[in-house]
Amino acid sequence: MNKILKFFSFCVAITLISSSSFAAGKLNLYNWSDYTPDELVKKFEAETGIQVIIDTYDSNETLLAKLQAAGGSTGYDLAVPSQHFVEIMIKEGLLEKVSGIKDMPNYKYVAKQFQNPSFDPMQEYSTPYQMGSAGFAFRADSYSGDGSSMMEFFKPNDEVCGKLAVFKSPEEVVNMAHLALGSNFCSEDPNEMQAVLDLMLEQKKCVKVYSSEGINDRLKSGEVIMHAHWDGYSQVGKWEYMDDLTYAYPKEGVVGWFDSLVMPKGAKNVKEAKAFMNFLMNPENMAILSNNAAYANAIPESQKYLSDKMKNATNIQVPDGVPVVFGQACNEKAQSLIDKVWTRVMQ
Repeated sequence: MNKILKFFSFCVAITLISSSSFAAGKLNLYNWSDYTPDELVKKFEAETGIQVIIDTYDSNETLLAKLQAAGGSTGYDLAVPSQHFVEIMIKEGLLEKVSGIKDMPNYKYVAKQFQNPSFDPMQEYSTPYQMGSAGFAFRADSYSGDGSSMMEFFKPNDEVCGKLAVFKSPEEVVNMAHLALGSNFCSEDPNEMQAVLDLMLEQKKCVKVYSSEGINDRLKSGEVIMHAHWDGYSQVGKWEYMDDLTYAYPKEGVVGWFDSLVMPKGAKNVKEAKAFMNFLMNPENMAILSNNAAYANAIPESQKYLSDKMKNATNIQVPDGVPVVFGQACNEKAQSLIDKVWTRVMQ
Protein backbone atom coordinates (compact mmCIF):
# COMPACT_ATOMS: atom_id res chain seq x y z
CA MET A 1 0.00 0.00 0.00
CA ASN A 2 2.81 2.39 0.89
CA LYS A 3 4.48 1.71 -2.45
CA ILE A 4 1.20 2.38 -4.26
CA LEU A 5 0.69 5.63 -2.35
CA LYS A 6 4.25 6.71 -3.04
CA PHE A 7 3.86 5.91 -6.73
CA PHE A 8 0.55 7.81 -6.86
CA SER A 9 2.12 10.80 -5.10
CA PHE A 10 5.03 10.72 -7.53
CA CYS A 11 2.65 10.75 -10.52
CA VAL A 12 0.69 13.67 -9.07
CA ALA A 13 3.91 15.59 -8.47
CA ILE A 14 5.09 15.01 -12.02
CA THR A 15 1.72 16.14 -13.38
CA LEU A 16 1.79 19.32 -11.32
CA ILE A 17 5.33 20.11 -12.39
CA SER A 18 4.61 19.61 -16.07
CA SER A 19 1.35 21.60 -16.07
CA SER A 20 2.62 24.53 -14.04
CA SER A 21 6.33 24.75 -14.65
CA PHE A 22 6.04 28.56 -14.39
CA ALA A 23 3.92 28.40 -11.22
CA ALA A 24 6.05 30.90 -9.31
CA GLY A 25 6.47 33.21 -12.28
CA LYS A 26 4.87 36.47 -13.24
CA LEU A 27 4.69 38.60 -16.35
CA ASN A 28 4.53 42.39 -16.39
CA LEU A 29 2.81 43.46 -19.60
CA TYR A 30 2.67 47.09 -20.77
CA ASN A 31 -0.03 47.38 -23.42
CA TRP A 32 -2.52 49.74 -25.02
CA SER A 33 -5.78 50.34 -23.15
CA ASP A 34 -8.57 47.83 -23.91
CA TYR A 35 -6.16 45.62 -25.86
CA THR A 36 -5.62 42.61 -23.57
CA PRO A 37 -8.80 40.49 -23.27
CA ASP A 38 -9.50 38.96 -19.85
CA GLU A 39 -10.36 35.68 -21.56
CA LEU A 40 -6.89 35.50 -23.09
CA VAL A 41 -5.12 36.37 -19.84
CA LYS A 42 -7.09 33.81 -17.82
CA LYS A 43 -6.32 31.08 -20.36
CA PHE A 44 -2.60 31.86 -20.28
CA GLU A 45 -2.54 31.93 -16.49
CA ALA A 46 -4.45 28.63 -16.26
CA GLU A 47 -2.15 26.87 -18.73
CA THR A 48 1.15 28.16 -17.36
CA GLY A 49 0.59 29.27 -13.77
CA ILE A 50 2.18 32.61 -14.67
CA GLN A 51 0.51 35.65 -13.12
CA VAL A 52 -0.05 38.46 -15.63
CA ILE A 53 0.14 42.05 -14.36
CA ILE A 54 -1.03 44.67 -16.86
CA ASP A 55 -0.31 48.38 -17.08
CA THR A 56 -1.60 50.51 -19.96
CA TYR A 57 -0.67 53.48 -22.14
CA ASP A 58 -2.51 55.55 -24.75
CA SER A 59 0.05 56.11 -27.51
CA ASN A 60 3.31 54.90 -29.00
CA GLU A 61 4.86 58.18 -27.90
CA THR A 62 3.93 57.49 -24.27
CA LEU A 63 5.49 54.03 -24.48
CA LEU A 64 8.67 55.34 -26.12
CA ALA A 65 9.08 58.10 -23.55
CA LYS A 66 8.65 55.57 -20.74
CA LEU A 67 11.39 53.32 -22.14
CA GLN A 68 13.72 56.24 -22.83
CA ALA A 69 13.33 57.63 -19.31
CA ALA A 70 13.75 54.27 -17.60
CA GLY A 71 17.32 53.61 -18.67
CA GLY A 72 16.79 49.87 -18.86
CA SER A 73 14.69 49.41 -15.74
CA THR A 74 11.05 49.86 -16.70
CA GLY A 75 9.87 46.87 -14.68
CA TYR A 76 8.02 45.58 -17.76
CA ASP A 77 8.69 42.26 -19.48
CA LEU A 78 6.68 42.87 -22.65
CA ALA A 79 5.30 45.89 -24.49
CA VAL A 80 3.29 46.31 -27.70
CA PRO A 81 4.59 49.08 -30.01
CA SER A 82 3.64 49.66 -33.63
CA GLN A 83 6.02 48.79 -36.46
CA HIS A 84 7.93 52.06 -36.86
CA PHE A 85 8.33 52.43 -33.11
CA VAL A 86 9.86 48.96 -32.93
CA GLU A 87 12.45 50.22 -35.39
CA ILE A 88 13.12 53.33 -33.29
CA MET A 89 13.41 51.29 -30.09
CA ILE A 90 15.86 48.87 -31.67
CA LYS A 91 18.05 51.73 -32.91
CA GLU A 92 18.03 53.38 -29.49
CA GLY A 93 18.94 50.15 -27.69
CA LEU A 94 15.69 50.08 -25.73
CA LEU A 95 14.84 46.43 -26.41
CA GLU A 96 16.28 43.07 -25.45
CA LYS A 97 17.10 40.58 -28.16
CA VAL A 98 14.84 37.56 -27.80
CA SER A 99 16.78 34.39 -28.51
CA GLY A 100 15.14 31.61 -30.46
CA ILE A 101 12.01 33.32 -31.77
CA LYS A 102 12.06 31.24 -34.94
CA ASP A 103 12.49 28.10 -32.85
CA MET A 104 9.37 28.75 -30.79
CA PRO A 105 6.88 25.90 -31.43
CA ASN A 106 4.13 28.24 -32.65
CA TYR A 107 6.27 30.45 -34.90
CA LYS A 108 5.39 28.09 -37.76
CA TYR A 109 1.87 29.56 -37.76
CA VAL A 110 3.03 33.09 -38.65
CA ALA A 111 2.23 33.92 -42.28
CA LYS A 112 5.36 34.08 -44.45
CA GLN A 113 4.77 37.72 -45.40
CA PHE A 114 4.91 38.70 -41.73
CA GLN A 115 8.09 36.81 -40.91
CA ASN A 116 11.33 38.83 -40.85
CA PRO A 117 9.47 42.17 -41.14
CA SER A 118 11.31 45.23 -42.43
CA PHE A 119 11.42 46.78 -38.95
CA ASP A 120 12.96 43.60 -37.48
CA PRO A 121 14.52 41.83 -40.49
CA MET A 122 16.25 39.08 -38.52
CA GLN A 123 13.22 38.50 -36.25
CA GLU A 124 15.40 39.02 -33.18
CA TYR A 125 13.20 41.39 -31.20
CA SER A 126 9.50 40.94 -31.97
CA THR A 127 6.57 38.60 -32.55
CA PRO A 128 3.20 39.58 -34.08
CA TYR A 129 0.32 40.96 -32.05
CA GLN A 130 -2.45 42.61 -34.13
CA MET A 131 -2.79 44.92 -37.13
CA GLY A 132 -5.27 47.46 -38.37
CA SER A 133 -5.69 51.10 -39.28
CA ALA A 134 -6.26 54.54 -37.80
CA GLY A 135 -8.71 57.06 -39.18
CA PHE A 136 -12.00 58.41 -37.89
CA ALA A 137 -15.43 57.09 -36.97
CA PHE A 138 -18.80 58.81 -36.65
CA ARG A 139 -22.31 58.30 -35.33
CA ALA A 140 -24.35 57.77 -38.49
CA ASP A 141 -27.56 58.71 -36.65
CA SER A 142 -26.19 62.19 -35.95
CA TYR A 143 -24.09 62.94 -39.01
CA SER A 144 -25.28 63.34 -42.60
CA GLY A 145 -21.88 62.73 -44.22
CA ASP A 146 -20.58 59.37 -45.43
CA GLY A 147 -16.91 59.50 -44.45
CA SER A 148 -15.74 59.33 -48.05
CA SER A 149 -13.17 62.12 -47.63
CA MET A 150 -10.55 62.78 -44.96
CA MET A 151 -11.50 66.45 -45.22
CA GLU A 152 -14.75 65.61 -43.40
CA PHE A 153 -12.52 65.08 -40.36
CA PHE A 154 -10.25 68.09 -40.83
CA LYS A 155 -12.89 70.54 -42.10
CA PRO A 156 -15.99 69.35 -40.23
CA ASN A 157 -19.45 70.68 -41.05
CA ASP A 158 -21.79 72.40 -38.59
CA GLU A 159 -23.13 69.07 -37.31
CA VAL A 160 -19.67 68.00 -36.19
CA CYS A 161 -18.03 71.28 -35.20
CA GLY A 162 -17.80 71.32 -31.41
CA LYS A 163 -18.54 67.60 -31.28
CA LEU A 164 -15.24 66.36 -32.70
CA ALA A 165 -12.47 64.56 -30.80
CA VAL A 166 -8.91 63.92 -31.97
CA PHE A 167 -6.13 61.61 -30.77
CA LYS A 168 -3.81 63.23 -28.25
CA SER A 169 -0.63 62.21 -30.05
CA PRO A 170 0.92 63.40 -33.32
CA GLU A 171 1.83 60.04 -34.83
CA GLU A 172 -1.44 59.18 -36.57
CA VAL A 173 -3.06 62.62 -36.71
CA VAL A 174 -0.20 64.20 -38.66
CA ASN A 175 -0.22 61.26 -41.06
CA MET A 176 -3.98 61.61 -41.51
CA ALA A 177 -3.39 65.26 -42.41
CA HIS A 178 -0.79 64.16 -44.97
CA LEU A 179 -3.37 61.82 -46.49
CA ALA A 180 -5.93 64.63 -46.67
CA LEU A 181 -3.42 66.94 -48.38
CA GLY A 182 -1.81 64.33 -50.62
CA SER A 183 1.67 64.84 -49.14
CA ASN A 184 4.11 62.17 -47.98
CA PHE A 185 4.54 60.81 -44.48
CA CYS A 186 7.80 61.98 -42.87
CA SER A 187 7.96 65.03 -45.10
CA GLU A 188 11.09 67.17 -44.78
CA ASP A 189 9.52 70.00 -46.77
CA PRO A 190 8.77 73.00 -44.51
CA ASN A 191 6.05 74.17 -46.91
CA GLU A 192 4.26 70.83 -46.76
CA MET A 193 4.48 70.78 -42.99
CA GLN A 194 3.16 74.36 -42.84
CA ALA A 195 0.15 73.15 -44.82
CA VAL A 196 -0.29 70.31 -42.31
CA LEU A 197 -0.13 72.81 -39.45
CA ASP A 198 -2.62 75.16 -41.10
CA LEU A 199 -5.07 72.30 -41.64
CA MET A 200 -4.77 71.08 -38.05
CA LEU A 201 -5.18 74.60 -36.64
CA GLU A 202 -8.30 75.07 -38.74
CA GLN A 203 -9.63 71.77 -37.41
CA LYS A 204 -8.79 72.78 -33.83
CA LYS A 205 -11.56 75.42 -33.87
CA CYS A 206 -14.07 72.55 -33.90
CA VAL A 207 -12.30 70.10 -31.57
CA LYS A 208 -14.08 69.31 -28.30
CA VAL A 209 -11.20 67.32 -26.83
CA TYR A 210 -7.85 65.79 -27.72
CA SER A 211 -7.81 62.29 -26.22
CA SER A 212 -6.79 58.76 -27.16
CA GLU A 213 -8.69 57.09 -24.31
CA GLY A 214 -12.39 56.64 -23.53
CA ILE A 215 -13.20 56.95 -27.22
CA ASN A 216 -16.25 54.68 -27.37
CA ASP A 217 -17.66 56.05 -24.11
CA ARG A 218 -17.35 59.58 -25.47
CA LEU A 219 -19.20 58.61 -28.65
CA LYS A 220 -21.84 56.63 -26.78
CA SER A 221 -22.67 59.53 -24.45
CA GLY A 222 -23.10 61.91 -27.37
CA GLU A 223 -20.36 64.21 -26.11
CA VAL A 224 -18.95 63.92 -29.63
CA ILE A 225 -20.33 62.43 -32.83
CA MET A 226 -17.01 62.09 -34.68
CA HIS A 227 -13.74 60.84 -33.21
CA ALA A 228 -10.29 59.85 -34.41
CA HIS A 229 -10.47 56.09 -34.06
CA TRP A 230 -9.03 52.68 -34.85
CA ASP A 231 -10.92 50.24 -37.04
CA GLY A 232 -11.07 47.36 -34.54
CA TYR A 233 -11.89 49.43 -31.49
CA SER A 234 -14.69 51.13 -33.41
CA GLN A 235 -16.02 47.66 -34.23
CA VAL A 236 -16.04 46.79 -30.52
CA GLY A 237 -18.12 49.91 -29.89
CA LYS A 238 -20.47 48.92 -32.69
CA TRP A 239 -20.90 45.44 -31.20
CA GLU A 240 -21.41 46.59 -27.65
CA TYR A 241 -23.73 49.55 -27.81
CA MET A 242 -23.61 51.67 -30.99
CA ASP A 243 -24.91 49.88 -34.06
CA ASP A 244 -24.76 53.19 -35.92
CA LEU A 245 -21.02 53.69 -35.24
CA THR A 246 -19.31 53.77 -38.63
CA TYR A 247 -15.59 53.66 -39.31
CA ALA A 248 -14.77 55.82 -42.32
CA TYR A 249 -12.74 54.65 -45.29
CA PRO A 250 -12.03 57.94 -47.09
CA LYS A 251 -10.80 57.92 -50.66
CA GLU A 252 -7.45 59.40 -49.54
CA GLY A 253 -6.78 56.32 -47.38
CA VAL A 254 -6.24 55.33 -43.76
CA VAL A 255 -3.07 54.98 -41.67
CA GLY A 256 -1.94 51.35 -41.33
CA TRP A 257 -0.19 49.87 -38.31
CA PHE A 258 1.22 46.51 -37.22
CA ASP A 259 1.69 45.92 -33.49
CA SER A 260 4.23 43.48 -32.05
CA LEU A 261 5.26 42.03 -28.73
CA VAL A 262 8.75 43.18 -27.70
CA MET A 263 10.87 42.80 -24.57
CA PRO A 264 12.00 46.13 -23.01
CA LYS A 265 15.63 46.44 -21.96
CA GLY A 266 16.20 45.06 -18.48
CA ALA A 267 13.18 42.73 -18.50
CA LYS A 268 13.41 40.39 -15.51
CA ASN A 269 10.97 37.62 -16.43
CA VAL A 270 12.45 36.52 -19.74
CA LYS A 271 11.22 32.92 -19.64
CA GLU A 272 7.68 34.05 -18.88
CA ALA A 273 7.77 36.69 -21.61
CA LYS A 274 8.87 34.15 -24.20
CA ALA A 275 6.13 31.80 -23.02
CA PHE A 276 3.53 34.50 -23.72
CA MET A 277 5.02 35.26 -27.13
CA ASN A 278 4.76 31.60 -28.09
CA PHE A 279 1.29 31.26 -26.53
CA LEU A 280 -0.08 34.12 -28.62
CA MET A 281 1.17 32.66 -31.91
CA ASN A 282 -1.08 29.64 -31.32
CA PRO A 283 -4.03 30.05 -33.75
CA GLU A 284 -6.73 29.45 -31.13
CA ASN A 285 -5.20 32.01 -28.77
CA MET A 286 -4.71 34.60 -31.48
CA ALA A 287 -8.35 34.11 -32.45
CA ILE A 288 -9.38 34.91 -28.87
CA LEU A 289 -7.48 38.18 -29.17
CA SER A 290 -9.03 39.06 -32.54
CA ASN A 291 -12.54 38.05 -31.43
CA ASN A 292 -12.28 40.45 -28.50
CA ALA A 293 -10.17 43.32 -29.86
CA ALA A 294 -11.62 43.03 -33.39
CA TYR A 295 -8.36 43.44 -35.29
CA ALA A 296 -6.76 41.34 -38.00
CA ASN A 297 -3.70 39.21 -37.23
CA ALA A 298 -0.72 37.48 -38.84
CA ILE A 299 -1.81 33.90 -38.07
CA PRO A 300 -3.85 32.54 -41.03
CA GLU A 301 -4.96 29.39 -39.19
CA SER A 302 -6.68 31.55 -36.59
CA GLN A 303 -9.41 32.18 -39.16
CA LYS A 304 -11.08 28.85 -38.40
CA TYR A 305 -11.55 29.92 -34.77
CA LEU A 306 -12.95 33.39 -35.44
CA SER A 307 -16.50 34.10 -34.31
CA ASP A 308 -19.21 34.75 -36.90
CA LYS A 309 -19.51 38.35 -35.74
CA MET A 310 -15.78 38.84 -36.28
CA LYS A 311 -15.96 37.32 -39.75
CA ASN A 312 -18.76 39.76 -40.60
CA ALA A 313 -17.31 42.84 -38.88
CA THR A 314 -18.03 45.71 -41.27
CA ASN A 315 -15.78 48.34 -39.67
CA ILE A 316 -12.60 46.38 -40.37
CA GLN A 317 -13.33 45.51 -44.00
CA VAL A 318 -11.26 47.80 -46.22
CA PRO A 319 -13.18 48.67 -49.41
CA ASP A 320 -11.49 48.13 -52.75
CA GLY A 321 -9.51 51.15 -53.86
CA VAL A 322 -8.94 52.64 -50.39
CA PRO A 323 -5.19 52.89 -49.67
CA VAL A 324 -3.79 51.66 -46.36
CA VAL A 325 -0.56 53.63 -45.87
CA PHE A 326 1.65 52.35 -43.08
CA GLY A 327 3.42 54.69 -40.69
CA GLN A 328 7.20 54.76 -40.80
CA ALA A 329 10.10 55.85 -38.64
CA CYS A 330 11.02 59.40 -39.65
CA ASN A 331 14.53 60.80 -39.76
CA GLU A 332 15.60 63.54 -37.37
CA LYS A 333 14.72 66.42 -39.68
CA ALA A 334 11.23 65.12 -40.44
CA GLN A 335 10.56 64.26 -36.80
CA SER A 336 11.62 67.74 -35.73
CA LEU A 337 9.06 69.26 -38.09
CA ILE A 338 6.35 66.92 -36.75
CA ASP A 339 7.21 67.89 -33.18
CA LYS A 340 7.03 71.59 -34.02
CA VAL A 341 3.63 71.16 -35.68
CA TRP A 342 2.23 69.24 -32.73
CA THR A 343 3.62 71.68 -30.16
CA ARG A 344 1.95 74.55 -32.01
CA VAL A 345 -1.39 72.72 -32.21
CA MET A 346 -1.31 71.89 -28.50
CA GLN A 347 -0.65 75.52 -27.44
